Amino acid sequence: MPEGPEIKHAADRLSNVLVGKHLVNVYFFTERLKKYEIVLEGAKVNSIKTRGKALLTYLDSGHTIYCHNQLYGRWYFSKAGSLPKTQRSLRMALDTSAERALLYSASDIDVLQATEVDNHPFLAKIGPDVLDKELAWNAISTRLLDEKFTKRQLASLFLDQRFLAGIGNYLRSEILFDAQVNPLKKPKELDRKTLNNIARSSLKISHRAYTQKGVTNSESLVRRLRKKGLSRARYRHAVFGRDGLKCYVCETVIKKISVGNRRLYLCPLCQSEN
Repeated sequence: MPEGPEIKHAADRLSNVLVGKHLVNVYFFTERLKKYEIVLEGAKVNSIKTRGKALLTYLDSGHTIYCHNQLYGRWYFSKAGSLPKTQRSLRMALDTSAERALLYSASDIDVLQATEVDNHPFLAKIGPDVLDKELAWNAISTRLLDEKFTKRQLASLFLDQRFLAGIGNYLRSEILFDAQVNPLKKPKELDRKTLNNIARSSLKISHRAYTQKGVTNSESLVRRLRKKGLSRARYRHAVFGRDGLKCYVCETVIKKISVGNRRLYLCPLCQSEN
């Protein structure tokens, strides 16, 4: 499933294509939304924002288009009147006079009035967006001590969108490695310094993944690894997907475990202390 950084990149691309433009044609695959095709035709796209893994398109008609890519959703872009070559099923099309933004394979799509956005079933229950520029590390540290979260293992907590929205499987492993914390620990078992490290790493790694297009290792480490001839798949992450390979910090072999039927990667030495 695409995580927060990937959804935000999709929003950036959509903004370049749609923001400030009028929709000359709108298509929805579901009969429930067909009535909005004519309603939204001619509307101007004011802005496009993300909330965790959800994407919101705000129109001057007062409507907001909500979509969540889930596991298989993917955006394509093409010139007006053309379609990309794909076997996927088209779920939504937003056309301007020059370009098309096409969402394939996703099924979680809705059209909301402005007053309905915050009460949407998904948006109403998620926590702060980890990529929100206004989110400070100390707010995350405080949430780690919240009664709703502090007694849960970090491994499960960091996949709960109610804690932080936008974090998925690869970010979870990378954040907890960067914080040098054992994923099986609970926040209540950790000291304030460790909690603060987790909070800072949550922001640092998530924003790095966004700015570096999915790469969570530092630029300096990536440069060193690329000079050694490593592929993107090998230099992209510190631990995620690297089971059986040596840790870049201590050279201990990276381990893969399963928590809640989801794979998680860690360094047994770097993450053994807490």
